Amino acid sequence: MPLTNSATTYGGVTKTFHWLTALLILSNIPIGLIASDLAYEIESAPTEALIERATFLFSLHKTIGVAMFFVALARIAWALSQPKPGLLNGDKWLEAWAAETVHWLLYGSLVAVPLSGWVHHAATSGFAPIWWPFGQNLPLVPKSEALSALAGTLHYILQWVLIAAIGAHVAGALKHHVLDRDATLRRMLPGHAPGQPTARQPDHVLPLVTALAVWLAALGGAGMLGWFGAGAGNTAPGLAQIESDWTVSEGSLTITVQQMGSSVQGSFADWTADITYDETGDAAGKHGSADVTIAIGSLSLGSVTKQAMGADYFNVSDFPTAQFSADLIDTDQGHVARGTLTIRDQSVPVEMPFELAIEGNTATVSGGVSVDRRAFGLGTGVTDANSLGFGVDIKVDLIASRAP
Repeated sequence: MPLTNSATTYGGVTKTFHWLTALLILSNIPIGLIASDLAYEIESAPTEALIERATFLFSLHKTIGVAMFFVALARIAWALSQPKPGLLNGDKWLEAWAAETVHWLLYGSLVAVPLSGWVHHAATSGFAPIWWPFGQNLPLVPKSEALSALAGTLHYILQWVLIAAIGAHVAGALKHHVLDRDATLRRMLPGHAPGQPTARQPDHVLPLVTALAVWLAALGGAGMLGWFGAGAGNTAPGLAQIESDWTVSEGSLTITVQQMGSSVQGSFADWTADITYDETGDAAGKHGSADVTIAIGSLSLGSVTKQAMGADYFNVSDFPTAQFSADLIDTDQGHVARGTLTIRDQSVPVEMPFELAIEGNTATVSGGVSVDRRAFGLGTGVTDANSLGFGVDIKVDLIASRAP
């Protein structure tokens, strides 16, 4: 069997690419579907065994997907360097047009589907890493939940276009083999089975235009159904504004957790702070107080955001806010916010060191503390710190202005 193509048959390299691609696709599609089903189970009843199984399957799915991407690029590069054997039914205009359209859909999807999945992974953070030798990030792809949601939606839509194209491709091959009894399928099997193409061959432009129309129709239909807005983030009403002696003009409230040995950082987009502070202080070193209210539903925690909102974690439906009430005290070791942090229905004493700089009526604050998630009843079904770390690092940075 020759390695290169000829006008009548495919060579060994092309056949190897074809069947390797088929193996990767037909194994990866069910792996992805099973992993997605497990993710839904984790949201309602997370267990260590379930999380480990889902993590393994998602990592396997992602790694195979990235491998598919590079195999597809190599396959396309090889195809461009080779003559393409003509169709054996090129004189049947409708069948030839459909066959060429499916080939365009297959080649395009083999690049677009894994690439969109890789961008979805690279733009966010969370569990299920891509295995070596592939990396977690992509050049020019920033960490962005909006970009990750867009890429995830594209990945979902385009995978169904790919699945439909595979179905049409298989059906066409079987039709040629069983009904037409020609060498179309045999040309791609091991061995040497040439087939004489018809004199008339289809134009490649119209099938390409048709394939583009199919992709646009799929994306347009998804847009009409509102799928591209599904990952837009929290749409719950924001916390009401409060009046305070010090008004926060800008700031960030972030948390960092360890999941499967990797750091996952998240941030709360909606929180308020009622702050009083006097530079003089009293005899005990108390300078004021801070009452911070946090909208749990505004948390963005990468790919595990939805899981974090579930009943075994923040249980946002029953406990939509968290509260930190503390006295601001100046000690020999520096400034501390000493008070109580309430998450869910658990209140825990917390002492958070912070740095403070006041220039005129502007204060700059930076502080942080580590708490144990178990003290608040978060993730009680996951008792292995290697799966989900017990410590949660909380960090706050803000600039506040004194009320006139």
